[in-house]
Amino acid sequence: MAKWTPWYLKQPLLRLLLRSLAVAWLIWAGLSACSNDENSSVGDNDEAGASVAANQVTIVALGDSLTAGLGLDETEAYPAVLERRLRADGYAVQVINAGISGETSSGAVSRLDWVVSALEPDLVILETGANDGLRGIDPKILSDNLDHLITTLKAAEIKVILAGMQMLPNLGPAYTRQFNAVFARMANAHDVPLIPFFLEGVAGDRRYNQKDMLHPNAEGYKRIVEHIYPWVTAALE
Repeated sequence: MAKWTPWYLKQPLLRLLLRSLAVAWLIWAGLSACSNDENSSVGDNDEAGASVAANQVTIVALGDSLTAGLGLDETEAYPAVLERRLRADGYAVQVINAGISGETSSGAVSRLDWVVSALEPDLVILETGANDGLRGIDPKILSDNLDHLITTLKAAEIKVILAGMQMLPNLGPAYTRQFNAVFARMANAHDVPLIPFFLEGVAGDRRYNQKDMLHPNAEGYKRIVEHIYPWVTAALE
């Protein structure tokens, strides 16, 4: 007796469609099973992630091109290098690069409220003023701006590390002295840690600067992190 075959299996296109549907169903069933297994651990993973986030310290590097890493990839700028170093040493931190190239201390003041409200830092490394000096801005303006910046941050219960800057002597010794003295005076007035010179061991050295001799290269930023690291870890403690 001839074997009976349903009519729809005699049609090549219908037969191909049915096979495709069968394969699709098997794939869907397999994915559903995997999804159920994964979902069983989602709650645990979310709780672990929330615990890490709750204990994580947010550091905001607020500054100008020296913080932004002008001329380099952001992963080579000091905030990224600092974050990697801290994490390697066991610190649960996030370091946010809030540097804007060309910004003066007045620019930092103009966006401070956003930094505080949007980024919610626990610690701010404040590096600003180099562009004030390069433009010959009155050191009194720099002093007033730093005063406002530090006062606002401390009022929000945010720790501050002030990065000191030194100016080239091309504007005269009187201006240079007044400019350089601002940082120590503000650090003492507000009782915040002062890195005496942010570019210590880097400024003026061709090995650690880009061709403009103003902005650090990747090796220069590694050197900067080594220099500022004790102040940062002390603040985290």
